[in-house]
Amino acid sequence: MRSIRALFDQLYWADKRLLATLEAAGHPPAAAIRLFDHILNAERVWLTRLEGRDSSHLPIWTSPDSLDGMRERIEALRAAFGRFLSALDDAALDAVLEYRNQSGVPFRNKVRDILLHVALHGQYHRGQINQLLRGAGLEPINVDYIMFAREP
Repeated sequence: MRSIRALFDQLYWADKRLLATLEAAGHPPAAAIRLFDHILNAERVWLTRLEGRDSSHLPIWTSPDSLDGMRERIEALRAAFGRFLSALDDAALDAVLEYRNQSGVPFRNKVRDILLHVALHGQYHRGQINQLLRGAGLEPINVDYIMFAREP
């Protein structure tokens, strides 16, 4: 359980770090904003499912034209995932969750696997955002787990 919590601490750290980089860029690429928004949308969708609620009304992909409101979304997700994770023990991680994806297709996965997916999904898209920043002549930000672990 401790390693899952560490992944979510890193997820929060990486989201904040990347947002600060996008904000400092002034006018980051629109595709980078869209991907960052997607990361936050996906985190919300998965949390909603983990809480046993229907996520079909929540968007996965939108096309925001700014970073407005993203800091508040990050903080709200951190608090909500924190509450969810604090209520879990190792046995609960192996519980199977039945849910439907955004198209209504039913699935069953262990809570542990869903949580790992959420953490890894964000890392994948953060890498894409960094590539977009570099392509626009901007400096990417290192959000690797080891960088997080090295911080005091």
